[in-house]
Amino acid sequence: LIMSKGTVVLAYSGGLDTSCILVWLKEQGYDVITFLANIGQDEDFKAAQKKAESLGAKKVFIEDLRSEFVEDFIWPTVQANAVYEDRYLLGTAVARPCIGRRQVEIARREGAQFVSHGATGKGNDQIRFELTCYALYPEVKIIAPWRIPEFYNRFRGRKDLMEYAQKHGIPVPVTPRAPWSMDANLMHISYESGILENPKSHAPADLYQMTKNPEDSPNAPDVLEIEFRNGVPVKVTNEKEGKSKDSPLEIFSYLNEIGGNHGVGRIDIVENRFIGMKSRGIYETPGGTILLKAHLDIETFTMDKEVRRIKQGLGIKFSELVYNGFWYSPECDFVRHCIAKSQDNVEGKVQLSVFKGQVYILGRESPKSLYNEELVSMDVQGDYDPCDASGFIRINAVRLKIMSIYHQFTCKDCEDTHQSLSV
Repeated sequence: LIMSKGTVVLAYSGGLDTSCILVWLKEQGYDVITFLANIGQDEDFKAAQKKAESLGAKKVFIEDLRSEFVEDFIWPTVQANAVYEDRYLLGTAVARPCIGRRQVEIARREGAQFVSHGATGKGNDQIRFELTCYALYPEVKIIAPWRIPEFYNRFRGRKDLMEYAQKHGIPVPVTPRAPWSMDANLMHISYESGILENPKSHAPADLYQMTKNPEDSPNAPDVLEIEFRNGVPVKVTNEKEGKSKDSPLEIFSYLNEIGGNHGVGRIDIVENRFIGMKSRGIYETPGGTILLKAHLDIETFTMDKEVRRIKQGLGIKFSELVYNGFWYSPECDFVRHCIAKSQDNVEGKVQLSVFKGQVYILGRESPKSLYNEELVSMDVQGDYDPCDASGFIRINAVRLKIMSIYHQFTCKDCEDTHQSLSV
């Protein structure tokens, strides 16, 4: 009888890679517990469970994490207006700490000393999974097969995996695989590698699964009202249909449906991975894109100008921390608390139109609004003396005058060099 090397909890998808990893870990002498997270991907969870059991998993955990994914992970990114490198809404990055958290809970509960995953040795996901595991379970040991030479030298490509699968009775996909890699969850679908590795190659029209081509989307807009409290949506209403959703999971799923139907939220970008290389990624994030636009609007309406300026910088910092895998870090915890505090008065309703790939803001209202209609009016003077602006302008001009006196500067309009006074 061979002694077990210990118990490992494998983050399992049911696909070819993690099915082969399951069998390979058993070959290496480990007892394997598989854990499959339902975070909104289109998956036959029962079939995945049967497959894991047939391949010899000691236990199979299938966990529905959709509600906690929205409330604990997506909502903080909405509050932050989190966008990495000005374009990417972090759909994959924000899912990893959610999956990792439950993987660690299972490992601790089952007394497993090891966790494992199928992330590649070149990407961001290995970092995100492992930093989460180390932060929440410091004694854990991690088995990353795609970084173990005896594994990656044995499996140099899909062909080797398929041969191994056939040899070990692992059911292989019948349908031909798309010539790119795909990661799906409730927040988005990402596409990369394969034929997309040439950044000049245009994405095939049939690539997108979550959103319609805007050309084929309806010829009439959907008009929505989104209600926010503390910077998170608490209700969405379709103005035409009078239909409302008010639980976090229902709100986000409905916004995905409306945004997807109108082709909202597609981007094709080259981004900087944490590990130091650039990669090309195509993403579709319909509900997240609608919420970003709506939240930006209600936030500017209700938040003090200087608080917002500081919070904007914190949002960028938060996005980088999440992208790089530091959700469970003291600095991210601190930034998240600051952002949450900034949302105390971000409350109200935003009316918007979703149409042909775009989100158009139509109006907003809030009991916490800092907008003073009388003060800003061109027709009413209100509690404001225009004479005060003269001194305000003169004080702001002091440094500009000094600069002009003591330094020559080139006037861009006429390319002449001006000097007000010779010093």
